[in-house]
Amino acid sequence: MTMDTSGSSWFQEDPAPSRQEQVVQRICVRVAGSGVHVASLPLGGVQVWLDSPRHRWRFYHRMARELRLAGWHTETGPDRLLLLGWSAVCLSHRARMLRAALAGRLTDFDRTAFTAVMIATSLSHRGFPAGDLPGEVEARCGDALRWPARLADLDGLERGSSLEPLRLRLAQVAGLEAKVARRCGEHLALASKVARTVAGGAAPAGAHTWEPADSGSSTAGLTERMVGVSVPNSVPDGALSAGTAR
Repeated sequence: MTMDTSGSSWFQEDPAPSRQEQVVQRICVRVAGSGVHVASLPLGGVQVWLDSPRHRWRFYHRMARELRLAGWHTETGPDRLLLLGWSAVCLSHRARMLRAALAGRLTDFDRTAFTAVMIATSLSHRGFPAGDLPGEVEARCGDALRWPARLADLDGLERGSSLEPLRLRLAQVAGLEAKVARRCGEHLALASKVARTVAGGAAPAGAHTWEPADSGSSTAGLTERMVGVSVPNSVPDGALSAGTAR
């Protein structure tokens, strides 16, 4: 006689989830949505399983890909995903992906400006509140960049190892993550600034600001041109009359 454990933990669960479990669940929920369960394994590591059997295999592989990108070794079974600790190979892969982002997408401020203009213009035409527009555009541009969410997933997780090679790789990854976080912040500040310009309003209190190092740069010029063609040029009758009266 066998016991069906496909919908529960293989072992007795701890009453309070560890920080690692919380981080793993956050990553998996971002990939697979609701219905994700996470529990620790007795000798270390984490097991993950889903409520719904629909598309389970596909979601397990997607979750495994994101967890490997975070630096963990994973194994995919028929009814659950196992996370077994830090992997030198996966940490090296994360470092390569961070470098690729710094040398690739995160150098392209024109693309972020274009995306922000398109999103802000579309939302404005649909009557989205102008005061909420910068935050919404910034959030959507952050989703497009992907790395803001990936970095936020690991917030609060203390990453360490008793093995010197893994400690060195973790330190290397942390340094690259700091650079990526700063670059993402610049992109999101630009997106917010573009959205405020499209909305025609002032920056809300505490909002990010970003100024190009060279005001005559191609990025600044492209942003201004895109905003210029997106914002209506009509002048309200009242404003025209007031100007004539003066």
